[in-house]
Amino acid sequence: MIVMNGSLPHIPAKATAAGSAAVLALAALVGCAADDSSGSDGKVQVVASFYPLQYITEQIGGNLVEVHNLTKPGVEPHELELSTRQAGELADADLVVYLKGLQPAVDQAVRQSDIKHVAEVTEFSKLVAFGTGQHVADEDGEEANATGDPHIWLDPTRLAQVAEGVRKRLTEADPDHASAYQAGAKKLTSQLTTLDREYSASLRTCSTRTFITSHAAFGYLAERYHLDQEAISGLNPESEPSPAHRAELEKIAKAKNVSTIFYETLVDPKTAKALASDLGLKTAVLDPIEGVKNPAKDNYLSIMHNNLTNLKAALGCA
Repeated sequence: MIVMNGSLPHIPAKATAAGSAAVLALAALVGCAADDSSGSDGKVQVVASFYPLQYITEQIGGNLVEVHNLTKPGVEPHELELSTRQAGELADADLVVYLKGLQPAVDQAVRQSDIKHVAEVTEFSKLVAFGTGQHVADEDGEEANATGDPHIWLDPTRLAQVAEGVRKRLTEADPDHASAYQAGAKKLTSQLTTLDREYSASLRTCSTRTFITSHAAFGYLAERYHLDQEAISGLNPESEPSPAHRAELEKIAKAKNVSTIFYETLVDPKTAKALASDLGLKTAVLDPIEGVKNPAKDNYLSIMHNNLTNLKAALGCA
């Protein structure tokens, strides 16, 4: 296994600057936030920082919630820059659902607001730094929440933990509908349990357990289903591999009988495709589901099933 950098992806300076400007606008808007616990249509107003968190909140809340995704379809969540309008949505929200450390603009906006109900998802499923085989630890030996691989949603069992945490926070924001949120969370958890079983059964017997992908987003998936992830880049999907790392990947591909180089939908696939061409290998999509280009057509479950189909074919699973 290649050792990867356990830090979170580099965020362009322009994103940080834009986030700071949005927070200034946020401070002015906070005082105007409504005192009631729902929008004008009676729905609980929720802001989610990117797609997987939007998805689980909508599944739990159903028609009782209106979820605003700060990251537009087709946009890399790492690149988020908060607009003044989005800062206002966040300030007025009944609940904010986000992952600390992934999007600095959101972190800063939450810190400088007085939002009462917040679901910070690393409280419900701690992050892990993959590559060394060790969990990230702070000075006291406890696992650090906001370091390591942020892609926890690619392990259905971890996403179920996050969903339960979001249910609790949503119930705190709207206790009158606690039973409805409980039912929504139960249904979602059942779907995630079924998905987990499908992955476990489908990936149990394969001719190889090593896959090569664009960036190191699949550590949790690999850990859960006993696979070995090798990434062209680290946690930052835009970084380029060094010549030495590229040569090492070529050796691994031959030694581990790798048939396919995976790329993803929101990042330029040229590096992955070039490596595949050099090695005479196939290419396929392995989607980290950081965002969805067409939410009307695809969702978390459908993309996870597509990922499973592509993994089975690439790994030669029986």
